[in-house]
Amino acid sequence: MEGLSTRHLLGIKDLKEQDIQLIFETSDNFKQIINRSIKKVPSLRDVTIANIFFENSTRTRISFELAEKRLSADIVNFSASSSSVSKGETLIDTVNNILAMKVDMVVMRHPAPGACIFLAKNVKSQIINAGDGTHEHPTQALLDAYSIREKLGGLAGKKILIVGDILHSRVALSNILCLKKLGAEVKVCGPPTLIPKFISTLGATVEYDLKKALAWCDVANMLRIQHERQDFKYFPSLREYSMQYGLTLDVLKAIGKEIVIMHPGPINRGVEITSEVADSGQAIILEQVENGVAVRMAVLYLLAAQVES
Repeated sequence: MEGLSTRHLLGIKDLKEQDIQLIFETSDNFKQIINRSIKKVPSLRDVTIANIFFENSTRTRISFELAEKRLSADIVNFSASSSSVSKGETLIDTVNNILAMKVDMVVMRHPAPGACIFLAKNVKSQIINAGDGTHEHPTQALLDAYSIREKLGGLAGKKILIVGDILHSRVALSNILCLKKLGAEVKVCGPPTLIPKFISTLGATVEYDLKKALAWCDVANMLRIQHERQDFKYFPSLREYSMQYGLTLDVLKAIGKEIVIMHPGPINRGVEITSEVADSGQAIILEQVENGVAVRMAVLYLLAAQVES
């Protein structure tokens, strides 16, 4: 079996289409494993992985930790708030100190775009990007694309809509790159102030009218408003945003066809999506969470094989 073409997972832009397909095929096998009564395999026994999170995270961190435990890896969890970083220690010194304890792989989330790329160039370890600022979140894009593939049978020619705060979303950027590599059509929708000017260079089109965009798509991926990354108001109020871009049951019924609803989380219920839609039969939000563990197991396993080969 051919392995991945890259030693790290820093962003979707570094992956070839065959890399993504290999990750998906490997995820298929791991998904069968995590649905067995005995969910662990010894694939990464004696491999030590450090989870280094400089930003708060619930789903991504737990998902990576579960994936590592399912593969029988040894785990070191690191939180920046309770570390020497708060005393002024540099990122490289922090990670090198951890690696001196014989850690093989680093999963890192950091608020600065490009932090994982910087780290990969300066430390002797494999780096997996668990989200770097507004740059990329590759494993989220992989699990989203995998979930669409599972639901619709493939991605080539499928029409995928991404709605919300595109400007500040690393999920949106990674999703667009991943979906385009797999042959899907991608459209983004949101207030003009939250659509970046460069979006067309990624091969995505723009629609400002939510109802028209929903009538076009096969899948709608609803993103939250990223208040923590906004330094001033991009729209008058949450109520106005919700009225124009919130996905409700009435809006869904009005488009006259059934589409797949996704959300990377955390959900702001009543803002970008109502509870009725999030909990409906059209939503695959919980499937995304389950698939996240299988996809991250595949990424960890395939990257570990790179070192051994």
